[in-house]
Amino acid sequence: MLLTIFDLDGTLVDSSLVLVNSINYVREKLHLKPLDARYIMNGITNPHINMADYFYSLESIDAIHEEWFKEYYSANHTMQLRLYNGVREMLESFSRQKITMAIATNGYRNSTYEALEYLDIRRYFSDIVCFEDVENGKPAPDMLHLLLEKWALSSEKALFIGDSDRDKFAAKSANIEFFQVDFGQNNRNVYNNPEEIKKIVEERKKFYVK
Repeated sequence: MLLTIFDLDGTLVDSSLVLVNSINYVREKLHLKPLDARYIMNGITNPHINMADYFYSLESIDAIHEEWFKEYYSANHTMQLRLYNGVREMLESFSRQKITMAIATNGYRNSTYEALEYLDIRRYFSDIVCFEDVENGKPAPDMLHLLLEKWALSSEKALFIGDSDRDKFAAKSANIEFFQVDFGQNNRNVYNNPEEIKKIVEERKKFYVK
């Protein structure tokens, strides 16, 4: 068996608008001025920053800050989320071929499940690991290690597909093959089309059919 693991935000789903607005909603609650969207998105993908300090000028993100984030996200995600072009068709093709798929996301569990249900893609994934499920989110490899343990797989029997350096570093630490994507088609140095990923996964699958 080959386990194909996806990041969610920025990989399958264009969630930039709701993420930016959710973070700025928390800042508003903290009586801080809103941040520029590009600054926020650079922070989300940067594995080297302290997100509490970067986004909120805090030493740590507390439960109340998480609740404020979830409050905005839950109320607005249905108007501010969309799948990248070709993603649904790719997932449907993998499902027909019985390719086992999972998600490893730094998103919170409730908002992740809400997004998957709203976008009608929850049914494609056999496992979902979220921020609350591990001690350390990406770029730490904890999520990927957890999935390998749950499925009793060695690292060479998994692929990880993501959009950011956080994903890349997590995959490297877990010794899992990584493919970086930008289905928004803004980056010439990575895979820009779900069809390219589809061909790669189908090719890898040939070696792991029981």
